[in-house]
Amino acid sequence: MTIRRLPWVIAGVAVLALAGVLLFPRVARARHPDPRPGITAARVLSEDAVPNTPGAAEAYAAARAMPGVMDGVYCYCHCKETAGHRSLLTCFESTHGAYCDICMSEAMQAVQMSMNGVTLGEIRKAIDGRFKS
Repeated sequence: MTIRRLPWVIAGVAVLALAGVLLFPRVARARHPDPRPGITAARVLSEDAVPNTPGAAEAYAAARAMPGVMDGVYCYCHCKETAGHRSLLTCFESTHGAYCDICMSEAMQAVQMSMNGVTLGEIRKAIDGRFKS
């Protein structure tokens, strides 16, 4: 290859790379956090502190029952990005979870699956399949 062709080759590679980025955008992937060893539900709102909204009591009870599972699940309401939440468990450490149908739905799905012996990895896949757009 001659020196004269080198700029054209570089330009061609750059155009192909740009076309790849524009034509094949990356699919955003939820990053499920690793559950923290020894995590408890100590910070989840107590039963009497949960707002009286449909489904909230059950979802908070689920978070209290399975904190290790909830701590290993990404929340698809995207509160990690907007509110700095670490995991689905974090949603239930404030009133946030009581006002979010996604948080409550994920929590109920995760606890029901866990009680049926489903692994965390399978729970994550099921939640991804249901909530990932």
